[in-house]
Amino acid sequence: MLNRVQSLNNLIKKEVSQILLRGLDLPDNVLATITQVETSSNIIQTKVYISVIPVEKTDEVFQILKKEIYEIQQKLNKRLKMRPVPKIIFTKEEKTREAGKIEEILEKIKDDIK
Repeated sequence: MLNRVQSLNNLIKKEVSQILLRGLDLPDNVLATITQVETSSNIIQTKVYISVIPVEKTDEVFQILKKEIYEIQQKLNKRLKMRPVPKIIFTKEEKTREAGKIEEILEKIKDDIK
């Protein structure tokens, strides 16, 4: 069962990435990346974690995702040969941002030591 969920996570990540790449109109100079996908064990819902660069545009990107969720879900439903297709929930990726902050702090400390 665990391997099935992991395989499904990989498949959903691939398919949603392609849908977003081809069908989502993001602001200029914005990079939105799917960092992780977590599907519930009952395959009812899947959390798609999105990291946005620059970080200041995160809310704007999530507004677009919220507006387009129905279209994205419909495209995913057509692409996957399974029923039911898990409901997509877009989630802000916080770990990447935290790692970036830690890296900045470490660089500052390194510079201060010199």
